[in-house]
Amino acid sequence: MVKLSVVIVNYNVCYFLEQALLSVRRAVEKLGQPVEVFVVDNNSADGSVAMVRARFPEVILIANRDNPGFSKGNNQALRRATGQYQLLLNPDTVVEEDTFRACCDFMDAHPNCGGLGIKMLDGQGKFLPESKRALPTPAVAFYKMFGLAGVFPKSRTFGRYHLGFLDKDETHEIEVLSGAFMLLRKAALDQVGLLDEDYFMYGEDIDLSYRLTQGGWKNYYFPGTRIIHYKGESTKRTSVNYVFVFYRAMVIFAQKHFAPGRAGLFSLLINAAIWLRAGAAVAERLAVRAAPLLLDAGLIWGGMYFLKTYWEHNHKFVPGAYPPQYMTMAVPAYIAVWLTSAYLSGGYDQPVRTSRVVRGIFIGTLLISAASNFLDAWRFSKALIILGGAWAVAALVGRQLVAHFIKYKNLHLSERRQKNIAIVGSGPESRRVRQLLDAAQVSARVIGYVSVGEEAEPSAAPAGDHSLRHSVTQSLLEPLGELRQLDDIIRLYALNELIFCGKDLAASQIIALMLGLPAEPPVAYKILPEDSQYIIGSSSKDSPGDYYTLDIALNLYQPQQARAKRLLDLLSSASLLVLSPVLVWFQPRKVGFLRNCASVLLGRRTWVGLRHLEGPARAVPAVLSPADAANSATPLNEVTRRRLELLYAKDYEPGTDLSVLWRCWRRLGQ
Repeated sequence: MVKLSVVIVNYNVCYFLEQALLSVRRAVEKLGQPVEVFVVDNNSADGSVAMVRARFPEVILIANRDNPGFSKGNNQALRRATGQYQLLLNPDTVVEEDTFRACCDFMDAHPNCGGLGIKMLDGQGKFLPESKRALPTPAVAFYKMFGLAGVFPKSRTFGRYHLGFLDKDETHEIEVLSGAFMLLRKAALDQVGLLDEDYFMYGEDIDLSYRLTQGGWKNYYFPGTRIIHYKGESTKRTSVNYVFVFYRAMVIFAQKHFAPGRAGLFSLLINAAIWLRAGAAVAERLAVRAAPLLLDAGLIWGGMYFLKTYWEHNHKFVPGAYPPQYMTMAVPAYIAVWLTSAYLSGGYDQPVRTSRVVRGIFIGTLLISAASNFLDAWRFSKALIILGGAWAVAALVGRQLVAHFIKYKNLHLSERRQKNIAIVGSGPESRRVRQLLDAAQVSARVIGYVSVGEEAEPSAAPAGDHSLRHSVTQSLLEPLGELRQLDDIIRLYALNELIFCGKDLAASQIIALMLGLPAEPPVAYKILPEDSQYIIGSSSKDSPGDYYTLDIALNLYQPQQARAKRLLDLLSSASLLVLSPVLVWFQPRKVGFLRNCASVLLGRRTWVGLRHLEGPARAVPAVLSPADAANSATPLNEVTRRRLELLYAKDYEPGTDLSVLWRCWRRLGQ
């Protein structure tokens, strides 16, 4: 009889899935009883299916041709699973070697347990409070959504959402389990049913947890074992879309389980919270992006006011003050031209280069001077335009110097303070890490490695001796010491990051090290799974996981090309809208054509881009693929389309978009 069925639903997180399956394989070996592992892939475009087939032949793979969502994907496997216990596990997790054994033992000892959750840690080893949760009744949801739960996390009234008043190191009976690790008894599932497929993502774990308790079963939080959960990778929790999807799921839950009167109130509160949270997310994102521009605009305006005042009193040919519209209208127009020109010139790209700022402001000054020749009513002073341009350069470079000094403690704008990295593992695996970092062109100094065996003599000095810091060469990968000296090694070499070798260290050892190291100085953690090409990590529970890998540098996403592409989209969509009274009659999908023109103009779509190949999270949907313009007598298969898109992204230039638009202009409404 199968003791445990493990179900993982994956969507475009191949690098995390590989690590999760490696940890599952070790945990299965430790359990010592029959286990079946399912991976349901929801039409990933990142090679996940091929990776599972090649590296994990023991896994039962279900490869969907579309993305039916989290609930339907899990149910596909649950209908085939035969295990006494059935585990829903996220792909962005790492389980300890004893996790399955400890959890199955707990379930065996508690026959009334229908569902079990465990202690979850983020990529930095910090406890995730959603490991234990209460039912989101209207009051609990209100306290959560309007921030009271965050202000009073340990309150029995306000902190019920994450049950902050319960000790995270003790076992508790709880109401809601997390879908990231949800161990279920098959007998309980047979009684209450599978996941509700009305939920596409989020809320299905709350719904199933509630139905388990309604069916007479108990849910438990069990801290006897731990997992790492790189929370946020596949869902981008900071996005506005997350806010809408998550809270809409709560509306579905309320309408399904609460009395009609309470459901109405609950839905009203949640909808209010949706718009409040979404508005806050948009405002925060805009503020972060606009802050440098607004600060530069303020600095330039202040300098222009000083220059105007000085010029009026000392050098103005005709004594007297400039009219009020000079500062209220002309100068803001100058600033807009200067900042736009600096932006298009790459003045805000990283790393910052003074030459880009000077070039952008110079071009902007020429444009302002030329325009003023044709506007007699707005021709104030050529000297102030030139002086203003000089001040704009000084203001932008000065502000960037100050920001750079605060962050990096130096005044070299074009340089970045490199991270100091140490590798924790054996010599051979450490050298493999070094090769991966070099191949991925990671800007960091690999100081050496911390031995996990007896292969090397420790070369670390006592914490008070800093002489060795300068003796480490870039060309050698030397042992820095042993695991027991890790705390001293971090301080001695001012390390910013540790990379653990999964081949040499058990997941339980890595988690123990994360928890055991002091919080200061702060150190980031990453893991290289056994025989993997990905080095995986995450800085916090709310940020997506990051990784170093051998990705090809894509010209499409370089800042200058991205700006050129956006300008091309703006100009082409505006031109098409102007010509739309004629062009629309040649479009098979007339409404779609007008809708696409508007979407591209607003930046919600791009005319040409990746439709068959997975792009970065920041990429907007594309109307056309470069594969659409290919000359072929027969339809292209999916592999060929992806290959053409990869070549397009690698060698991108704006002329390619124009060529695709010209060839496919009758398909702009698709």
